[in-house]
Amino acid sequence: MSLSIATETNTLRQQLIKMGPEIGKALPSHIKPEKFQRVVMTVVQQTPDLLGADRQSLLASCMKCAADGLVPDGRDAALVIFNAKNKSGGWEKKVQYMPMIGGLLKRARNSGEIAGIVVNVVHRNDQFVQAPDNFDRPIQHQPPPLGEPRGEPIGAYALVKLRDGTLMHEVMGRDEIERVRAVSRSKDSGPWVQWWDQMARKTVFRRLSKYLPMDAEAEGLVHRDEEADRPEPATLEGAAEPAAPALPASKLDALEGTLEGEVVDEAPADEPPSFVVTLITTIEAAEDNAAVDAALRAAKDQIGALPQDQRKMLETAVTAQRHGFARRASEDTP
Repeated sequence: MSLSIATETNTLRQQLIKMGPEIGKALPSHIKPEKFQRVVMTVVQQTPDLLGADRQSLLASCMKCAADGLVPDGRDAALVIFNAKNKSGGWEKKVQYMPMIGGLLKRARNSGEIAGIVVNVVHRNDQFVQAPDNFDRPIQHQPPPLGEPRGEPIGAYALVKLRDGTLMHEVMGRDEIERVRAVSRSKDSGPWVQWWDQMARKTVFRRLSKYLPMDAEAEGLVHRDEEADRPEPATLEGAAEPAAPALPASKLDALEGTLEGEVVDEAPADEPPSFVVTLITTIEAAEDNAAVDAALRAAKDQIGALPQDQRKMLETAVTAQRHGFARRASEDTP
């Protein structure tokens, strides 16, 4: 490890330790902040390019991941690098937190309405039958025996059994999945290149999730995942660069284990951003703490009326932004 990487790694470690109390407040009780910090440091060691990306966006992504009760281990969620335009018109590396299929399924199961979930990719040599009029078994999927080639992926499906016994399913062919990929900001890099199977699974599950009975936290996670994958997400300034270089396929592999597939769903219909999303965007674009304070004062009444989950999102964004200002101030100090 070079001296500069070692220095940046230690700096990030100290920043995460300093943010420990805020991370602990955001995380659910069964995830300790020390574990979250260790996972982040492991990911950074696996993907040192994260150290060269905008540090403020990295810290903000960690806070948002913690607020959703996930860890960026490649299963629940991932820290992905994107190219984004800055205010001067140039390109810079920024980090985006992205829920993965494991995180979405975990949240869906925790809603209490779902008895079982199966989300798989279908390959050319698999036996696959879709029977929408068979309410007892609408999908039949049988891969070939182990050791025999499955062939190329040709689609994906999600099958959910609700607590009352109702079966719900969604099937997407590869052409449909690729159309979703075509409108993704990471279509040529990152998750769609490194983890196509996971992105395909996440895509079909996200489509089905729109019809599932889930709690507000699970629905919010799906919505934020959709926002994160839009070409111009509210969490980043400017548009994603059309042809960002792909991360090496080996990165995060050690953290993924044997998990197959995750997916990013199609972009939802355009709708006006909510108040909290607009305010978070304003805060993330602020130049200093005074600008953050001014935005919060101007929206004091609306903030007071926010539900708890949205207030939590806002608090994590403010905390991450203030830590970013503190870091820049320490770097400018001789």
